[in-house]
Amino acid sequence: MTGEPLLTRARRAARHLKREVVALWFAARDPRTPWLAKLVAAAVAAYALSPIDLIPDVIPVLGLLDDLLIVPLGILLALRLVPHQLMEEARAKAAAQAERPVSRGGLVAIVAIWLAAAGGTAWWLLRAS
Repeated sequence: MTGEPLLTRARRAARHLKREVVALWFAARDPRTPWLAKLVAAAVAAYALSPIDLIPDVIPVLGLLDDLLIVPLGILLALRLVPHQLMEEARAKAAAQAERPVSRGGLVAIVAIWLAAAGGTAWWLLRAS
């Protein structure tokens, strides 16, 4: 135990995760990244950098589940798949990045999922009545 406040440690961990997501964003665009690692890294980065969440934070418990569980687990999986040397280079690029990128692709994917869910629900309700 370092004796530092929990909130300080949580903020540091959040900054680290954000930096890792940006590094994965760079790694997903590197042609040397294996295709499976590229796919996972791109999906994790797109979701984490999307301006909206799949599960809005206002929904109790589930809304924070993606931020506390899904994103960190996705990051861990992607980090295992991306070669170490490539990830180090991506981290250096991420550290030099002035601002966090925004994923329009992640935004489009999440909106498409919500529209498909709404359409499926409407179709199910119409067929049930």
